[in-house]
Amino acid sequence: MAVTELFDRSTVSDESELQLCRGGRLRHLLTLRGLSREQLTDLMDRAESFLSPTGQRVIRSRALEGRTVANLFFEPSTRTRASFDLAAKRLAADVLNLDVNTSSRKKGESILDMIYTLQAMQVDVFVIRDASAGVPAYIARNVNDYVSILNAGEADVAHPTQGLLDLLTIRQHKADFENLSVAIVGDILHSRVARSLIHALNILGAPDVRVVAPRTLLPTEVERLGVRPCTDMREGLKDVDVVMMLRLQRERMQGSLIASEQEYFNLFGLTRDKLAYAKPDVLVMHPGPINRGLEIASDVADGEHSVILSQVTNGIAVRMSVMAILMGGRQRPDR
Repeated sequence: MAVTELFDRSTVSDESELQLCRGGRLRHLLTLRGLSREQLTDLMDRAESFLSPTGQRVIRSRALEGRTVANLFFEPSTRTRASFDLAAKRLAADVLNLDVNTSSRKKGESILDMIYTLQAMQVDVFVIRDASAGVPAYIARNVNDYVSILNAGEADVAHPTQGLLDLLTIRQHKADFENLSVAIVGDILHSRVARSLIHALNILGAPDVRVVAPRTLLPTEVERLGVRPCTDMREGLKDVDVVMMLRLQRERMQGSLIASEQEYFNLFGLTRDKLAYAKPDVLVMHPGPINRGLEIASDVADGEHSVILSQVTNGIAVRMSVMAILMGGRQRPDR
């Protein structure tokens, strides 16, 4: 659901500055753009402390005991919402999942009135997902000083926790980002996942980041993001260490941007034959949900190079890390 009220985008001059406190500590997480290498590393290190081996008890913390997290998803989500819900509960927070279909926003209440109402219920963290650009920053500029905003997916602009979990997954297998070649393949034009990962890889010094797609699915002047565009899979995958496949976001497409799904899979779907262009120890990633036989063949998605399920596991740990760091040392005013 898109925002129905108007707000001034010019007030959101620099989201990377907005999300930091005066001392440089994270207050909100709106974007990975503008964060330092040290901040990204700290977030990943904290996330790793929340990981436990498969089959063992999950790691819990009291870091958010007495805090309240509200998940406000104004755009459909299953995986991301479940991940944030589990992350907050494993930190001992009280969790509110707003039913958007019956919320007062559907009845015409402004988004800020809704936020102020929930803020009065002593909500400390708002996890926001919305189909309109600028909404998380707009809310961040208008909440109380002790409240944090966490961007859970913003239009085609940013998905910072997805970028962090992708980084963590890569780091678990490839220790040195400064020698890394990464290919991001698919619907670059509509992908907030691609944008967040590109920002993060640039911050960590990855020297070779490629975006691979038909011309119709590449943004204009995409090189300005610090990537090399490729319209051929052989060139795009040659000797890369990591392949990130993206979902075709047909719900965001206006007009016919691909000739047919079969042709798209033939040219840009990841198969074993195409994967052979990459390095022998290549990682295969996908943010999900997967469209098998359209973006990726099943035997590749489930194959020995795939770390897709590790991304899912790491997502909960990353979201625990972000919320714990945002709330670290924060106090509500005395009442």
